[in-house]
Amino acid sequence: MKLTDLDDAKTKLLSGDVVAIPTETVYGLGGWIYSDAGLKKIFSTKERPFFDPLIVHIDSMAKAKLLTSQWTEIHEALALAAWPGPLTLIAKKHSSVNPLITSGLDSVGLRCPRHEITLKLLSEIEGGVAAPSANKFGKTSPTTSKHVFEEFGESVSILEGGPSEVGIESTVVGIHKIDSQTVVEIYRPGFYTASMLEKILKNANLPAKVIYAASPVAPGQLKHHYMPKIPLVIVPDDFNWDKSHGLIEEKLGMTFKNPKLWTLSQNPTLASRELYENLRSFDQEGFDISLTSKIEYHHSEDWLGIWNRLEKAKTLSLEREEVRPKLSDDK
Repeated sequence: MKLTDLDDAKTKLLSGDVVAIPTETVYGLGGWIYSDAGLKKIFSTKERPFFDPLIVHIDSMAKAKLLTSQWTEIHEALALAAWPGPLTLIAKKHSSVNPLITSGLDSVGLRCPRHEITLKLLSEIEGGVAAPSANKFGKTSPTTSKHVFEEFGESVSILEGGPSEVGIESTVVGIHKIDSQTVVEIYRPGFYTASMLEKILKNANLPAKVIYAASPVAPGQLKHHYMPKIPLVIVPDDFNWDKSHGLIEEKLGMTFKNPKLWTLSQNPTLASRELYENLRSFDQEGFDISLTSKIEYHHSEDWLGIWNRLEKAKTLSLEREEVRPKLSDDK
């Protein structure tokens, strides 16, 4: 494993290289926002399409404001309450922001991560560090340095920071005016839910409607994402492998000898923390397919982020009989 320290990580970033950095959500593949070479290397290393925007990580609200042309009271209130933390704020970008970061859009995603080591690194770097998840595009995100090494081997230096505390990517939100009413849109669900954000804004005397929406300004919007190496199937909670495996094999066009039926922790915080570790470990343990169910209590708001990832990571859902194409392991 190619581990690095803070000084070396800073040198690599400023010289146009990429470094895997720890955050409380997942490990990110970082490139300096003022280095074309570093930004391009993020895309080439991940095999990521240029139309998928990057999130800029900064260590302070002051730095965030320098990268925007429109920082509203809503941005201010949410940042004061949630930063450092797993919340990404979309804002109109400043003209200095590289279009490689924003995929040519007029907005930029900004986040202050809750991780002491990475905050120290960011405090010593002008501007910020763009950092999508440190994995091949479309595959399961990494929550440990070991996961990053499994993806990239010795080709990527890793700043060790222990396992990620939250375990799934940040909540991504944008702020808009709709018919003179301020609306906060959640483009990617995560730790922060709509009700949590509404409470923050209410406490700041800035009541606003918070809704869930989709938008190309946020990463992770494609249908195929977070996919593990072996097929993941969503099954009814009364599923029986011996009775129903034939249906799955027929739909997927292959046979399976060693299935893994697993259940998420009943605590959404723990389930979030364990999700990617589980998805990554099953094939290493010799299983050739994994199956899980959406239980009744999973329909509450606290589970939206987790099920957003599972719905994108699945190969098949028996409940809706929806089949997804099998992606190669090295997309």
